[in-house]
Amino acid sequence: MATQNIYFLTKSTKPSLTHFRHLACYASAASLYPQRLEPNPPDLISWVKKEGGFVHPSVRIAENGQFGLGLVAGDDIASRSDLIGLPKHVPLRFGLSDGDGGDNGDSVLANVARQVPEELWAMRLGLKLLQERAKVGSFWWPYISNLPETYNVPIFFPGEDIKNLQYAPLLYQVNKRCRFLLDFEKELKRVLRNLTSNDHPFGSQDVDASSLGWAMSAVSSRAFRLYGKKLQDGTHSNVPMMLPLIDMCNHSFNPNAEIVQEQGNVNAKMLVKVVAGTDIKQNDPLVLNYGGLNNDLFLLDYGFVIPSNPYDCIELKYDGALLDAASMAAGVSSPNFSTPAPWQKDVLLKLNLDGESPLLKVSLGGPELMEGRLLAALRVLLERDMEKVQDHDLDTLKSLSVEAPMGIPNEVAVLRTCIALCVIALEHFPTKLMEDEALLKKDISDTAELAIQFRIQKKSIIIDVMRDLTRRVKLLSSQESVAS
Repeated sequence: MATQNIYFLTKSTKPSLTHFRHLACYASAASLYPQRLEPNPPDLISWVKKEGGFVHPSVRIAENGQFGLGLVAGDDIASRSDLIGLPKHVPLRFGLSDGDGGDNGDSVLANVARQVPEELWAMRLGLKLLQERAKVGSFWWPYISNLPETYNVPIFFPGEDIKNLQYAPLLYQVNKRCRFLLDFEKELKRVLRNLTSNDHPFGSQDVDASSLGWAMSAVSSRAFRLYGKKLQDGTHSNVPMMLPLIDMCNHSFNPNAEIVQEQGNVNAKMLVKVVAGTDIKQNDPLVLNYGGLNNDLFLLDYGFVIPSNPYDCIELKYDGALLDAASMAAGVSSPNFSTPAPWQKDVLLKLNLDGESPLLKVSLGGPELMEGRLLAALRVLLERDMEKVQDHDLDTLKSLSVEAPMGIPNEVAVLRTCIALCVIALEHFPTKLMEDEALLKKDISDTAELAIQFRIQKKSIIIDVMRDLTRRVKLLSSQESVAS
């Protein structure tokens, strides 16, 4: 796949006599532990306290070998202790409608932000971040100056390391983001071309795809969605905000801290707090759970890969011809995935795997092991008896915990077909797992290491699924032999 990436869009800049803070982003300098925007930035803890925030006396900013720069406990901290509190004026936000708590005074910036698709919401807040980065005397400069000058996310990878990801769904997302940034740069230049310096949201500075990528990456890797204004249905809007200091808590699926926001207490001094969820020992990092995300999102938005991520999965396209090939390779006789019977087609419609606008993306791995829709489709299409299928509801057919709802022969055929599907998926990777592991022992770049770690985890998922399904097949086969 030909890949265009923002790595090649960085510009060299000469020292300027103006007083603007330049928006250039030197993506080629990306590393796992990048420098801050300013070599000696203001002390962030002191700034938060000065602005009326609260920081526990034992909270420190420090390097941690496993996590990089983050927050650690200088002394033991008791569970339920308040760690950080931010008053309402400290978070950086950019609301596009009344009541979202943002600065809507700059209609130019707001109108441009509205052109950003919802799935790339980080770019909307990123525009506000770039505006504040360019502004002399910005209230948020003590915070912004502490941000990394580069981000190790795939849009900044060298082209070869993007290819090294070897995983089509992620390559598609990287290409999509890169194309968006290139197109958005052109649109932004068109909108800003004839503005006076007073109306220009970035102080007449040039904004290119590289600086836009920096801003989007800064937001996607650090912003939190908090409760905003109350809506008519009684729920609250979800407003992305950058939370100074709080966003230096790293991720763990076993967190020792949690974010707390009091929705009802509108007069509370603090908009948001971080509270110790457990007793925290001296020198332990303060970690939050960013959510049950797969490694695609962790790498795309945060620039890291989690080994043995319980939420990681692989994406496949539901394709009748592919399933026929997998089923025949598994020794299943006369599969008919490509030509389902009318009653089977009705079930596929209910599973949204057929019809005018089907959702053909299915997954293996993660908490489910097999996505329910794929499992139900295999069970139905490998069963000839319509009445036997109609005896079960869709929830039963979609559950792997319901063992062999249509009999052991059907279930064994289903699992073997899925194992063959895994073999086909594994063969799509140009390198083998042992080759990848050997490459990690060589002297390679940080981005190459991330790409290899990512594809190792994807291959490991496939292998783990195959092992689990093989174990199930052996168990079912033994039960069938005993019964006979």
